[in-house]
Amino acid sequence: MSIVILDGTRTPFGKWKGALSPFSAKELATHALTSLIDRNPEAKQADGVLLAQVIQAGQGQNPARQVAARSGIDLQTPAITLNNVCLGGLATIADSFRRIKLEEGELYVVGGFDSMTNAPHTLPVRSENGFGHVEARDTLLHDGLWCSLTDESMGVLTDKVNEDYDINRESQDRYAAQSQLRAAEAQANGRLKAEVSPIPDYLDEDEGIRPWTTEEKLAKLSPAFSKNGTITAGNASQMTDGASIGIVTTSEKAQVLGRTPLAEVIDWSEIAGPDESLQTKPSRAINELLTKHNLTTEDIDLFEINEAFASVVLASCEELDIDESRVNVNGGAIALGHPLGGTGFRLVLTLAHELKRRGGGKGIASLCGGGGQGMAVLIDVPKEEE
Repeated sequence: MSIVILDGTRTPFGKWKGALSPFSAKELATHALTSLIDRNPEAKQADGVLLAQVIQAGQGQNPARQVAARSGIDLQTPAITLNNVCLGGLATIADSFRRIKLEEGELYVVGGFDSMTNAPHTLPVRSENGFGHVEARDTLLHDGLWCSLTDESMGVLTDKVNEDYDINRESQDRYAAQSQLRAAEAQANGRLKAEVSPIPDYLDEDEGIRPWTTEEKLAKLSPAFSKNGTITAGNASQMTDGASIGIVTTSEKAQVLGRTPLAEVIDWSEIAGPDESLQTKPSRAINELLTKHNLTTEDIDLFEINEAFASVVLASCEELDIDESRVNVNGGAIALGHPLGGTGFRLVLTLAHELKRRGGGKGIASLCGGGGQGMAVLIDVPKEEE
């Protein structure tokens, strides 16, 4: 039994406080899922809805269940909200994979969403006594961008660890400029259209792409996290609003439906530790997956390694000994944005469409995650017959 991605879509990714600011995270996810159901009505009777969200404070009970109900999914379909930080979107694919293998069901809605713009602030007023000021806590920072294990910003942590990998400012700026230019070229040539469901009157395409980016301009930016640091707003992922959602099922079910899947899901892997750093967590997850299937990097046509920071991709490419020409070929989170829970499935969706455009092949999508974790998913798009 083969497990496949039947279809998928995403919202355009909006800049922080940008065009998608009026929409809550759940509204963005509802738009993506409704668009998906319009062309895949069988999803209304899915065996489960598995959606990731990282910034859940104040969102109400089980946001995935809310999105499913608003989108017309049968109320008898169970839903669960996953949160292992940025890995969440990929984790929904892994969870659906397990469930199908265990014959618990045969069709699942997967993906994730977040609105970093609309992350609320919280007040600990219930526990406060007496009079005086109460300090608000920013859930964007606290729940999304702060390492709970080292008690510091993931930017500060990554800046420090960059020194251990001998990653300098120039290499990060070079990579960041490349990401922007690749994304701009992909957008200009319509290569991202197949994966995007526009939001009429608000946003038709990804908002964060900056085609005028150069290494020289990036070099003028000040360090974002520490006085002598090398990470800037230009060589790290953008704060973003967006959702990406898809359908995972069996090849047999796809055949019954008369549909050609986007890709086959071969397997997945997840790793953690031995420390809290991010740099080589994607490469470690990729290596574990390759070893499990007796493959090498030469057997993989394309990679998506999430650009949480430029240094994560640089360190992972170095450890894997792969050329950047096969990595994030349409740009990544530095240009497109990184809406936390909304990124994991986006990576797989982008990868599947690009492999299809190239006539098929194998690809791996991977991320690092807060707390020092990593995850990777191996997919295959059948080669076109000669």
